[in-house]
Amino acid sequence: MARPLLKIQRYFRRKPVRFFSFILLYLTAGSLVFLHSGFVGDSSTGENGGRDTMVASGIGNRVASSDGRGVGMMGRVLKDTRRPTPRRYGPPWMKGAGGKDWEGRGVDYTSSWNRALKGRNAKDLDDGRAKYIGCYIDDTAKRALRGVSFFDYKKMTVFRCQDNCAERGYLYSGLEFGAECYCGHKIQAPNASESECIMQCKGDKGNLCGGANRLSIYRLELSQESARHYGSAIFKGCFHRPDNVTLALPISAVIQNMSVEKCVDMCTEKELSLAVLAGDRCLCGFPTPHFSLHEMEDEDLCLHRCHGEEFESCGNDEYFVVYQTQVQDNRCMDRRFLPTRSKQLIALASFPGAGNTWARHLIELATGFYTGSYYFDGSLYNKGFKGERDHWRSGRTICIKTHESGKKEIEAFDASIVMIRNPYKALMAEFNRKYGGHIGFASQAHWRGKEWPEFVKNYAPWWASHTLDWLRYGRNVHVVHFEELKRELFSKLKDMVLFLDLEVAEDRLLCVEGQKDGKFKRSGLRKLDYDPYTPEMRTSIDELVMTVDASLKKRNMAGVPKEYRPTPR
Repeated sequence: MARPLLKIQRYFRRKPVRFFSFILLYLTAGSLVFLHSGFVGDSSTGENGGRDTMVASGIGNRVASSDGRGVGMMGRVLKDTRRPTPRRYGPPWMKGAGGKDWEGRGVDYTSSWNRALKGRNAKDLDDGRAKYIGCYIDDTAKRALRGVSFFDYKKMTVFRCQDNCAERGYLYSGLEFGAECYCGHKIQAPNASESECIMQCKGDKGNLCGGANRLSIYRLELSQESARHYGSAIFKGCFHRPDNVTLALPISAVIQNMSVEKCVDMCTEKELSLAVLAGDRCLCGFPTPHFSLHEMEDEDLCLHRCHGEEFESCGNDEYFVVYQTQVQDNRCMDRRFLPTRSKQLIALASFPGAGNTWARHLIELATGFYTGSYYFDGSLYNKGFKGERDHWRSGRTICIKTHESGKKEIEAFDASIVMIRNPYKALMAEFNRKYGGHIGFASQAHWRGKEWPEFVKNYAPWWASHTLDWLRYGRNVHVVHFEELKRELFSKLKDMVLFLDLEVAEDRLLCVEGQKDGKFKRSGLRKLDYDPYTPEMRTSIDELVMTVDASLKKRNMAGVPKEYRPTPR
């Protein structure tokens, strides 16, 4: 035995290159075995074991036949993907005269959802985020929901699908095969039996996520400010014809076989932000005082079938359908430091999480001047807040962000805009920022762990004391409620510009409305599927709300908005 080993040793001593080659081959073989065992483990884990493997292989075959790629499923196991879908435009209210659906390539089956509700309890039907509509047939060649889609064969849940569709402005979300999520503005397939939508969600065995070629569909309760996206454009609404069309919308053309896509493409090529459909005419322009988009009409007034697309509405001579293109409105994008140093220091003060960064974005676009900061945040500087690096006393910025609330710090400013937000929303926003960044979200572990109760205990009193201190020590205080700024952006932002002692440029304010969100909006549905506030927390916060309300009224200001106030229990 020793002699053969000795020969091997002499062999590799003479040929060290061969030795290293042998080691390399050994490691390569081991890696291949490891990867293979990993894939096998992914397809066979879970309570159902071999059943999941069978379902996954069935999905793979179906994808292969529809996409022409036999390896499509493997990519989906590794990460979420989105199927390429044709560009689809058109509001979900697109119906013909008398409320009937347009005849043609598909039928809108949305109104038939009542038949699907049997056998579902109240919790299944409405959980505050979405309403269950029913089980529907899905065809790989002609989808029931024709918006974006994504897949996750390990962690798909009902809420995750709903959230992804809501963030993109879709009205419906549907789950299929326990792992596939589809979004859309209209259901274009008939009902199926509830017994056919019984496949458990891959990420939540307690809920059902459709079945084989069957979708469990939910209607989403979108937040009021959520945009309704159609392809590359955002639907703005139905509006009455302006008094002077040529002045309001300078570019106009008659398009044969009109469709939303054709009009949006034309206005995009002209580098204009509004695509307006008026029958067979397409008009392009920017929001101006002549066509401000402030007086939206009932969408039914715009019902007029597009000649080139049966599921779209193209408006008529009196009522126009308006979309916002992806073209950036540059009328409010230029920003600079103040030409001469200001002798007054104006604070933009708020409790953390009350929308200070968003307000800075709006003020910079509305005025054309940079805002400053009492602190320095490199991430905000990199995102375009160039006043972030200036010393807060430099006098080169139009106002200065601060979260300070001490007497000495407040009296350092000559005037202040004080932002106040509903404490329940502000605390959650700041908790998300603390653990997820400016537009991210805290993890479920943070919400469920000890961090959240400790955070509320320490930060809730600060929410009240911050406002009370600025009302007590601040000079020339202008109060802005975050919720009112969202609802009445034009008028509230106009008041802020006037308070900053600047002239109001209405075209610039209308430009701000078109890109009000900037890069700092957490869009979509609420990320938690439960109320994080305990009854004890609510009792304490409600008392703080009433204290702030009384202090505002004492200064002859309007009290807190009604949504802040505690509801009777």
